[in-house]
Amino acid sequence: MKLLSVFLFFIVLSPVAFCESKIDSVLLKSIMMMFKEDQKWRIESRNLINGKKSLYNEATINKNTGRVDSLNMIEAKKIISKHGFPGYDLVGEDGSKGFWAIIQHCDEDLAFQQRALVLMSKQVKRHNASGENYAFLQDRVLIGQGHKQLYGTQVSIDLKTHYAKPLPIQDSLNVDLRRKTVGLSPLNDYLKLFDRR
Repeated sequence: MKLLSVFLFFIVLSPVAFCESKIDSVLLKSIMMMFKEDQKWRIESRNLINGKKSLYNEATINKNTGRVDSLNMIEAKKIISKHGFPGYDLVGEDGSKGFWAIIQHCDEDLAFQQRALVLMSKQVKRHNASGENYAFLQDRVLIGQGHKQLYGTQVSIDLKTHYAKPLPIQDSLNVDLRRKTVGLSPLNDYLKLFDRR
């Protein structure tokens, strides 16, 4: 009887073991290195905008941001071709979110961003990627296509008043309902994050 119960225990657990995925540490390391470079120049840019010290002038920051974005896009295309949109099961939460940030900055190739958005949608439906980040990318793609956004994540900042306002939104009366469904804070709270007065 003991043998039978051990055997049944193995049968019950074995599908779980076979379904577990292993983090691709090489891919994760590559994505995190790309993300680190992506953020380095954006942090320097934010420092300049906010009147903080930076080791670089605006021209150098802009040049390096463009260079890094171009190089990252080349690598991101290779990753998408081989793996699709890397979800939590492949590169963990940090890796998946880092990859999303890289895609956010691939504005030079809107068709590629759209492709990544479709692939990310599949991962979000599986709860294998961030719904919040998906909303940001969807808005970015819509704005890039010349359409109104859905979630109000894309904003402009008035240089005189320093107030942020969202770029045009579809059905703006229900924007907070849509934001809530993907885990975003209310729009007014989000806009306060940009307040530099």
